[in-house]
Parts: sequence; structure tokens; C-alpha cells
Amino acid sequence: MLVHNPAGHYSFVRGIAPYSGGAVADDGHEVVHARFHRPLPLRQGFQAVERHIAAVKLPIHALCGMELRSPRPFTFPGFTEFNAGYIGVLKQWGVFLDGVNPIARTNIAPRIGAPAEPSLYGFSYVTPSRTSTKTFVIAGAGELPEGSLDPHDVVRRGEQSAPALLEKARFVMGLMDGRLKELGGAWSGVTVLDVYTVHPIWHLIEDVLRLAGDAAIHGLTWHYSAPPIETIEFEMDIRGVRRELVL
Repeated sequence: MLVHNPAGHYSFVRGIAPYSGGAVADDGHEVVHARFHRPLPLRQGFQAVERHIAAVKLPIHALCGMELRSPRPFTFPGFTEFNAGYIGVLKQWGVFLDGVNPIARTNIAPRIGAPAEPSLYGFSYVTPSRTSTKTFVIAGAGELPEGSLDPHDVVRRGEQSAPALLEKARFVMGLMDGRLKELGGAWSGVTVLDVYTVHPIWHLIEDVLRLAGDAAIHGLTWHYSAPPIETIEFEMDIRGVRRELVL
């Protein structure tokens, strides 16, 4: 379900309490993606987001995406507990729309160089623009059906064989495609494809890029990182933007 967020000048795919499925900028606006040179501990990261958005003279409602890094994957109960604190900050900011979270999110655990505590790696926001190009950000997703945080729903749960990982990757690409279509976007507008897994991906790359259609020309970025929850093995997010910042 696509929901319009007039205060933020974007529409979003309704997701679950911790995050939306993705966001697309209104006409006359664009999504800008920013990341920190080094991840910031979550509290400092939230403060840095507030400062940056204020510095570019936008309301906090312009925030449409967050990217987190965790020391290690959470258990399913641990993930729920973590989300409660994260959601609390967003509610304090007043960005929820009629009780619904409009902000997309990716949260992964780097295998090498992971932060000592949950940290903020990047964020996306919407700003006025003269571009006529549709810009968007789509939340990270692993091999779980939309709306589920039930470990029993994990595709090929507990399997790490090459055929199982290929099935997981194809399933996740299906989620990306579905969210992209809900936002009214197309693969031709995708500029970044991020893959998050600690498993070899050589046998997956061709399938992923073929499914990505016109976006395949940009290749993909493999982050040697685990998805945020134990038992999930493969995650992706995508975006289509014209401006990428390093802060």
C-alpha cells in the first residue's frame, strides 16, 4: 500500500512498525542519499542526522531512510527489543504518520570491522529539486515474506548450500521488484544495488543482474555482512538517486 507523506514530500510503501518498504520523492523533489565516513553510535548518529537536515533547511519529516550497522546479528526476540528503542526515537521526532512508520531501513552486521555497538551508517532524505527524474530508496529485505518477523517463514531456513542461497537471492529480488513497482519505479531508474551476505555470491551474480534488467549496467556492491537477524543469510536494498554524499 502506497501512502503519501505530505510533510516529507514523498510517498512510501507501508511496511511494519520498525520500517517502511521504501520511499519515492514527490514531483519537484528528489531523494538524496548520505553516509558517514565512519558509522556513528546510534545516539550520536541520530543527532548528526538532525543537524544535517536542519543545516540544509529541511524539516525532520524529510527523512525517508536509515542505514544501521550492528555488532552481530540479533536473535528474533533481540531484534524486536532493539526495534522498540529505535522506534521510540522516531516517535519523539514526530515523524510517524497516523501511527505508521514512513522511514525505510537497512540494518546489517559487518563480518569485518563491525562497530562495538549499534550504529548509524547512512540515511536518505527528500529535498526540493528541479529534476524530473523519479528518485527513491527501498528498504533492506532478507528471505522473509513481506510483513513477517517469524523465523519459521525464512525461505530454506537453516540451509546454506549453493541451490538454497540461489533460491533465497531470487526470492529477495522478487521483494525488491515488488516494492519498486509499488513505488511506481522501474529497474531502469535504479542506480545502486547492495547485497549483504557472508556467503560466496559468484553463482548468484548472473541471476541477480539478469533480474535487475537495465540496472545491471551499474553492477552490484557486495557488503561482506550478515543480515540483522540470525538464520537469515541474504539481504539486499536498492535505490535510484542523483546525489550521493559522504559526511
